[in-house]
Amino acid sequence: MNIPNSSTAPNASEYAGDEVSAIVLDPGYSTTRAGFAGEDGPKSVVPTYYGVLESDSGPQYLFGENAIHNPLPNLEIKNPWSSDGIVEDWETATRVWEYAITSRLTGAKPTDPSKNGLNEPSNGDMDVEMEALDDAEKPLADSPLLMTEPGWSSSKAREKYIEIAMEDWGTPAFYLGKTGVLAAFASGKASAIVIDIGASMTSVTPVVDGMVLKKGVQKSPLAGNFVSNQIRLIFGQSQPQIPLTPYYTVSAKVQVDAGAPSQATYKKFENPPTASFRRHEEERVLTEFKESVVEVWPGPGRFNNGTNEDIAKSSPGRPFEMPDGWNQVFGVERFKAAEGLFEAKAALVDAENPRPQDSQTIPELVRAAMNHVDVDQRHVLLANVVITGGSSLLYHFTDRINYELQNLYPAPRIRLIAPGNTVERKYAAWIGGSILASLGSFHQLWISKKEYEEHGPGIVEKRCK
Repeated sequence: MNIPNSSTAPNASEYAGDEVSAIVLDPGYSTTRAGFAGEDGPKSVVPTYYGVLESDSGPQYLFGENAIHNPLPNLEIKNPWSSDGIVEDWETATRVWEYAITSRLTGAKPTDPSKNGLNEPSNGDMDVEMEALDDAEKPLADSPLLMTEPGWSSSKAREKYIEIAMEDWGTPAFYLGKTGVLAAFASGKASAIVIDIGASMTSVTPVVDGMVLKKGVQKSPLAGNFVSNQIRLIFGQSQPQIPLTPYYTVSAKVQVDAGAPSQATYKKFENPPTASFRRHEEERVLTEFKESVVEVWPGPGRFNNGTNEDIAKSSPGRPFEMPDGWNQVFGVERFKAAEGLFEAKAALVDAENPRPQDSQTIPELVRAAMNHVDVDQRHVLLANVVITGGSSLLYHFTDRINYELQNLYPAPRIRLIAPGNTVERKYAAWIGGSILASLGSFHQLWISKKEYEEHGPGIVEKRCK
């Protein structure tokens, strides 16, 4: 008789067999991605930011793109992640993730039959088995769940992931995959060095034969939000200062010449929105600026080296218009915003934004990660450098990475794998999870509900290496 233990595969019936598609959930600092395994991209991409409205009856939570951009008085915008890439507020993070799944994939939970208006008021005798109803109400009762985690997750956090999935959501089977490994799988690589530039964190993960080298995982706060702060400093230090006007403040705008003051009509608010709401709305404008104007100096040489700035001055500028109509053509400034990612002394600083450490720049993260890799394996990883994350889409970013890596490692052949398709670049970890969870051979890796009940949350450490 085959007695299940922590290393045997669950039966087909336990993980719902091949008929039911697993759900892949990839939580991040800026957005949370969810979708069905086997699909090309996530069906549900929702902001991880959420709104809190304080009222007499207690706080009201608002989730989703539309809700958090509505300028209501007293609306505070928060994020359950810390800027270190670790979940701080598990209770709200769970609600955000559940919203990502139920809003687009599984639908909301069914209501109590006694309260749905379809049944006569009862005297307490309900024909519905209440325990079965509890199970049916759980959003993932029919779907196995593969969830992603950063390479630096603690054991406590990993146990929390499986607890949420099994106990709060009732999933029949669960697996936890590291983002670095999944991004490598999305590019068809079992061994690679994965450079992931997200919103709050940049990480470099060495992956060998489908396993993360834990000692080699490096992370740094120099990522998308850092570039946004650099743009704020460029705007603030310009003469005259460049106004940063969010969309919700503008009622109507008129066309003005480049550099001329805006002549827009602004909305008046009896109770102006909170500082956190305004900052979040300013970030939207900064994101547009990053996507359309900011450019990475491609090399050769660093941007601050001698003649490179003069070369940049001679290249045509890029125009940008603020929501209130103010506009300008940006020349050499557009290269300065992202230069701090590669060279700490090139970062703009003020009292609130100190100079980053040299060890936090991308070339130094790669060097530190590669120092933990066996000498025999280094050439394999350098021939498979996977670039992922939304902030890696900055113009000329991959050219600069290539130049920096050639500088660090002149001898081995360096090959970058950076999909040109925006979806594949932004959501590589999700796509890797989608590929993995749809493989027939993957079924033996699921942790079933039965195993979880038998061994507790600690099983995730044994099974999801």
